[in-house]
Amino acid sequence: MKIVVIGGTGLIGSKLVTKLGEHGHEAVAASPNTGVNTLTGEGLAEVLEGAQVVIDVSNSPSFEPAAVMEFFQTSTGNLLAAEKAAGVGHHVALSIVGTERMPENGYFAAKIAQEQLIEKSMIPFSLVHATQFFEFVRAIADSGTKDGKVHMAPVLFQPIAGDDVAQAVGRTAVGEPLNGRIEIAGPDQFRMDEFFRQALAGLGDQREVVTDPHATYFGSELTERSLVPLGDDATLGAIHYRDWAARNATGK
Repeated sequence: MKIVVIGGTGLIGSKLVTKLGEHGHEAVAASPNTGVNTLTGEGLAEVLEGAQVVIDVSNSPSFEPAAVMEFFQTSTGNLLAAEKAAGVGHHVALSIVGTERMPENGYFAAKIAQEQLIEKSMIPFSLVHATQFFEFVRAIADSGTKDGKVHMAPVLFQPIAGDDVAQAVGRTAVGEPLNGRIEIAGPDQFRMDEFFRQALAGLGDQREVVTDPHATYFGSELTERSLVPLGDDATLGAIHYRDWAARNATGK
């Protein structure tokens, strides 16, 4: 099966291309680095020729609200039009757990707009909503840092390994279209403040983590379940943070 991975040279995309290839699929990485630009449409028709499935794990280069909205609306619109012309039978997009719970967040609003375009496209689709990635621990901590201290809310937090994300997205892509969504998360739930206190200590990061009920997550205040799956039917990853951290600390 030919599967085109938009954003295929990034963190999740590169893992997807590798995993799909190992299972015998023709997985094609598509990104500006490979001559495919979803914002301009360059290279889309050529790379989608003969493709049965498209997986979109691309991301905006800017998180400024207007820029990220422009990226996802333009990129997704161009991609869906090219898929329709090429006869692609399954569009898979990676999104975020909790988007609909924080529509005031500029990035989440853009992801909602992206999903609405996909749902209205008439192309069979699957949406995979993932929790935050282990790989983004430092970036999330940096975003919550004020005066050298990391402010984190004491809410539920259930991050997931990038490898588990890629596995779940890949399995969804080779299955029948859901015409709906699934949620994926890590195997363990934590309190966000406690998680970052322990995770940063494990990374040798000396910043103090402050428990702050009003701490914002990329500009939005959080409720108890803003960042975790709502139901009991989420697909859980197999990799625990402690094991992932230990492997990465030793470079394995």
